[in-house]
Amino acid sequence: MNDPLKVLVVDDEVPLTVVAASYLEREGFEVVIAHTGPDAVQVARDSKPDLLLLDIMLPGFDGIEVCRQVRQFSDAYVIILTARDQEIDKVLGLSMGADDYLVKPFSPREMIARIRAMLRRPRGAYGSAGGHPLTVGALSVDVESRTVAVDGADVQLTRTEFDLLVAMVTRPRAALTRRQLIGEVWGDEWYGDDHVVDVHVAHLRGKLGDDASEPRFVRTVRGVGYGMGTG
Repeated sequence: MNDPLKVLVVDDEVPLTVVAASYLEREGFEVVIAHTGPDAVQVARDSKPDLLLLDIMLPGFDGIEVCRQVRQFSDAYVIILTARDQEIDKVLGLSMGADDYLVKPFSPREMIARIRAMLRRPRGAYGSAGGHPLTVGALSVDVESRTVAVDGADVQLTRTEFDLLVAMVTRPRAALTRRQLIGEVWGDEWYGDDHVVDVHVAHLRGKLGDDASEPRFVRTVRGVGYGMGTG
């Protein structure tokens, strides 16, 4: 029997964490809770959750800093919780390695649906590379081992960044729309702003040392989306 998936709920509003935990446990998840930034990082380190549901506004330090620190030792999925009018929080959270965002106030049903969609994302379901790394110039992507190198140097990517890269590198001549990339990486049942793709592509380019104006690897296809190579 498989162990239940573990979700770390981080929010300084105790009633919200209690309600969220009760719904998650009812759905079969194991739940751990933290109420401050420092506690969230420590609990994530100790409990090794599969996913963090992470509020931005926290005592100690905020959710952006939590995400930054957690990304140093974990590739758990991160869904940040933001206020409806705080677009900057979404962008900062995604740039620090969050995978998705959920806008407050949200329904428990929406929360469960978003978490299940995230945890259902496929692993190793991409086209076969015949056991060999995929290459685009100096970029090497090993799908099986989930490793990436540029000019022979290892590059550390989050799960979402890696999945986004693989979705493009397995179709090196294709121009993929944002919706196609969302379907490949976030799943067809994901709903939200297509802008999430742009933020993750920007972060991916930064880690690959890629320049959007003179791309070596990820090119922007005007009016469409993104593709691999200088095109």
